[in-house]
Amino acid sequence: MSEQPAGNPYTTADWRGDVAVIGGGIVGLATAREILRRRPGTRLIVLEREERLAAHQTGHNSGVIHSGVYYAPGSLKAKACVAGAAQLKAYCDEKGIPWDPCGKVIVATDESELPRLEEIHRRGMANGVPGIRMIGADELREVEPHVVGIRALLSPATGIVDYVRVAEAYAEDIREYGGEVRTRHGVTNIRRKGGATRLTTAGGEIEARWVIACAGAWSDRVAEMTGAARTPRIVPFRGDYYILRPERRSLVRGNIYPVPDPRFPFLGVHFTPRMNGDLWLGPNAVLAFARDGYRFRDVRLGDLFDMFSYGGFLRFGRKHWRTGYDEMARDLSKKRFLASLQKYIPELTLDDLLPGPSGVRAQALGPDGALVDDFVIDRGDGVLHIRNAPSPAATSSLQIGAMVADAFEEMAR
Repeated sequence: MSEQPAGNPYTTADWRGDVAVIGGGIVGLATAREILRRRPGTRLIVLEREERLAAHQTGHNSGVIHSGVYYAPGSLKAKACVAGAAQLKAYCDEKGIPWDPCGKVIVATDESELPRLEEIHRRGMANGVPGIRMIGADELREVEPHVVGIRALLSPATGIVDYVRVAEAYAEDIREYGGEVRTRHGVTNIRRKGGATRLTTAGGEIEARWVIACAGAWSDRVAEMTGAARTPRIVPFRGDYYILRPERRSLVRGNIYPVPDPRFPFLGVHFTPRMNGDLWLGPNAVLAFARDGYRFRDVRLGDLFDMFSYGGFLRFGRKHWRTGYDEMARDLSKKRFLASLQKYIPELTLDDLLPGPSGVRAQALGPDGALVDDFVIDRGDGVLHIRNAPSPAATSSLQIGAMVADAFEEMAR
């Protein structure tokens, strides 16, 4: 981190304490909550750049409580997801937050997908996912009568929840433990001197002994403010959804997923029930033109420059341009989108697809052009960076919070 300029003493801070957490998404809030739970009396503040908490990935995801079937055994994702899902369900029960154990099927529609489906089953068993089993076409029709497929992996532990409600509950816990949560406090500068860190924010000057950065789509830029490397660099991918016409909701009982392409961390277009009764169809995965680019027309030149000036992105683009083209074509064509859904439920029609929401995934990309698949946590001088926390970060939030709190305990010794 850069040294504080002379003549700018720390005595004028608007807030001074022990820990500043950058980011009011579900991971930042879970981390702050866990630190306060372990260390009563800690002076802690959460700084969120937007007007409300959970404004980006937390508030735009599909709401699925993942079971942990996809992730490589031994990875942080695998460990955090299985344990985190159980913790999250228990937390929701304790707080009176409704959730639905609606289950999930991962459906193979042709023989070529069966080896990948078997590998997912193997991973799920190795990860200790409860209740998963392979089912044939006849049992698949019993579980999801309108779905066609030759085989499927049934995951009864998969559920759904409203993650904004969960994040708000974490924030309330933080306040009850004596912490503070401030919105409209986007961080614009970070300086370190004499064992303390000064953060300049849109809402004032903050001074803390330690900083934990959970900045999501802006994690690489926050890292750069501290003098850390910007790699892995964040590249935003937008996912657009349709909503199933209410009169046709009987076509789907639970989560219906395709067998994913192992080359990408995205799970493909799927069918997702929502806690409010809606049924989301999607998402696709296309390059977003802004880190908060929830619409095709949302463009930020600085974000585009970041992407196209980064060698890792150029290498990724050269390797995967065909897939990117296909995703963009599907994004712009409702008929193509429908065709990808009809692979699983043939009776769907164009009239069944209503305009829906979108989300942006903050995907870390290495300098070699490889998408970073696992969670990434690293440490600098007085700061911890959560560099990559995509799905299933919401499911795993309490467990990730515990992991980061463990790292914080080592840093604070």
